[in-house]
Amino acid sequence: MNIKELKSAILGGLYDKAFFELYGSDCDIEAVKARYISCADGFEKTYGEKSYGDVRLFSVAGRSEISGNHTDHNHGKVLAGSISLDIISVAATNNDGVVAIKSEGFPEDIVSLSDVENVREGEEYKASAIIRGMCDGFKKNGYNIGGYYAYTTSNVLKGSGLSSSAAFEDMVGNMLSHFYNDGKIDNVEIAKIAQYSENVHFGKPCGLMDQVACAVGGFVAIDFKDPKNPIVEKLPFDLDKYGINLCIVNTGGNHADLNEDYASVPGDMKKVAKYLGVEYLRDSSKEALLSKAKEIRGELGDKCLMRAMHFFNENERVTMQKEALAKGDLDTFLKGVKASGLSSFTMLQNVYTVKNVDEQGLSLALALASEVLENSGKAAWRVHGGGFAGTIQSFVPTELVDEYKNTLESVFGEGSVYVLKVRKYGAVCLDRLN
Repeated sequence: MNIKELKSAILGGLYDKAFFELYGSDCDIEAVKARYISCADGFEKTYGEKSYGDVRLFSVAGRSEISGNHTDHNHGKVLAGSISLDIISVAATNNDGVVAIKSEGFPEDIVSLSDVENVREGEEYKASAIIRGMCDGFKKNGYNIGGYYAYTTSNVLKGSGLSSSAAFEDMVGNMLSHFYNDGKIDNVEIAKIAQYSENVHFGKPCGLMDQVACAVGGFVAIDFKDPKNPIVEKLPFDLDKYGINLCIVNTGGNHADLNEDYASVPGDMKKVAKYLGVEYLRDSSKEALLSKAKEIRGELGDKCLMRAMHFFNENERVTMQKEALAKGDLDTFLKGVKASGLSSFTMLQNVYTVKNVDEQGLSLALALASEVLENSGKAAWRVHGGGFAGTIQSFVPTELVDEYKNTLESVFGEGSVYVLKVRKYGAVCLDRLN
């Protein structure tokens, strides 16, 4: 269908089934339609005069880390979930030999398919590098590539720990998969190519957790013991069934000058790993660590030792929580979330930076969350993402959502609390859901 036919289909309810699948049966369907119509308008304004194939709708979820805080870089275990914030795209194939993507609020990026294998000097940290890297990765893995036009818009908050960049990478691959590979490329494979693109072309040495969690959908457990071939398990657990909401609070903290804080976490863990005679902590054990605790404390300091202890304990927690979700054991799962949060605060120590101890937005948000949720048997709260500034995460019973939202927003401002769902789809073409 062309762009006008697509907009008519959206307004006429032909995509309602897909929308409810993605955003829940209680979503504001008119608001959802308006968002997709706005995206279609953007496509028409940008590419309406060009020649293109049938127009299609795509969505890729943002993600929330549930447990496994700062473990993937030492080949640990992570529990994550796709969320109801997403990047959406209206796109169509072209015969121009280019992938052209116009993201709302940003300049258009155009990449020629005749030159995707070579890393371009000066293209680091640009969206065009991601597009080039995804096309390069598809070719290297024997998949088809081809040109398309796309207009995207996103409500995945940048700098929030919800992985807006990974969602964009997966989106580029999602469209290549459906346009030129019949949608048959596994989403975990798309995520691996996304990591390749970010590492090699974009220039950022990221792990694989963000890309996998955005692409796969639902709750997902990831074991990075072999990071080139992670074990990914999708867990059939529906928070809605238990009346629980996933809430993210943006504290508005300043991320400037925190690179050293973020780098210190894997750095400290790897110092301990080296002391234990391995490259990564995953290749050792908690027993080996504790047997040399006194020596490590003397050689490397208390913080390094505690961060290593956090790593091993967190791995055990992820296994326990994964098993709890598989059994539908909400209580054990939530206990693990709280324990992960406490360990992150006291042992990992990534809730505030020691460079500016007067700014402790995450600490304050966690304290306020505790005030509202402490007496509920169905709640948990923890630091979210990399930490030091940014966001916290809470699992909030439906009956306490209003009180939670009002309490946190009274301090951090209107709109700072996002009430989300864990959605069962990650990267998807909406035609497949109708």
